[in-house]
Amino acid sequence: MSYIGSQPSPNIAGVSVTPTGVSDQSNSSTGYFDLPAGTTAQRPGTPVTGMIRYNTTESQYEVYSGSEWKFFAQTGYLYSVEYLVIAGGGGSNSTSNNGTGGGGAGGYRCSVTGESSGGGGSAESALSINSGTAYTVTIGAGGAAGISNDRGANGSNSVFSSITSTGGGGAPFSGAVAGTINNGFSGGSGSGGTGSGGSGGAGTANQGYAGGGSVTTGGGGGGGAGGVGGTGSTNTGGNGGAGVSSSITGTSVARGGGGGANAYGGSPVAGTATAGGGAGIVSGTGNSGTANTGGGGGGTNSGTGGAGGSGVVIIRYLGTQRGTGGTVTSSGGYTIHTFTSSGTYTA
Repeated sequence: MSYIGSQPSPNIAGVSVTPTGVSDQSNSSTGYFDLPAGTTAQRPGTPVTGMIRYNTTESQYEVYSGSEWKFFAQTGYLYSVEYLVIAGGGGSNSTSNNGTGGGGAGGYRCSVTGESSGGGGSAESALSINSGTAYTVTIGAGGAAGISNDRGANGSNSVFSSITSTGGGGAPFSGAVAGTINNGFSGGSGSGGTGSGGSGGAGTANQGYAGGGSVTTGGGGGGGAGGVGGTGSTNTGGNGGAGVSSSITGTSVARGGGGGANAYGGSPVAGTATAGGGAGIVSGTGNSGTANTGGGGGGTNSGTGGAGGSGVVIIRYLGTQRGTGGTVTSSGGYTIHTFTSSGTYTA
């Protein structure tokens, strides 16, 4: 390479060469040309038009246009996203003269470092996605409430790419026995009051806990993402299982609580609920789970039970916005996409 003016030899170790002028050059090397690399925060303080570097925060090559840094157009590159995928919660039921179980929370899967998935599971691995690819996002509906001795419906699954969270189990009607409740659904379901009592539905591994058992006059609480549903006792409904908190949006929010159970008899006490679950109620229309939390519905002794809360899908990645879809916000250096209804994330 020839330089205009007198320059230090580029072959001297440790010498920084800043030529005042360079002629056009060709390069037949089959090796590499090493560009500067650093984070967004390490960009030059006073950039000049034409500066090129590799941005390690964004995993992108970028050039300074004279007014802003712009990424090179690329197709098909991979990047990682963290996710929170919560399914719809299960509905509760209504039954006369018996305790009524709470609905189970929707399945809870999370990959945020340092947080937890449901059912006591650790955070999952971040998901690698391909730029330009469209990924379907499905938000699971909450299970419908049961009416007049009818069981609550199961919640529906929520899906993002290859990640599926399983819908919460609906609470059975008062005549149900252990073998007929909604076993196998994430969060399980609170057992309805039965003549001989019954066991709550089983949870799904790494998504939610089982529902609580019951006695005749006290239903079992719905299982939550963070805890087993409370067991019903005489004239006392079980509390809904605890949810799990996530700060994926930049603010800590608890979701995935099981529904509280109803009770019957002398001075009945209904079960409570947190993290989006519906509380039990002695009589009247049951309390539904909160929308986009996957909370289970609360039980009641008359009328209509509480429906399950719908699910939610939230994804985030470091750096400025790359993808589209959902409601887009930013916090702590992350871009966040929140889906409260089904749609598409285009990476």
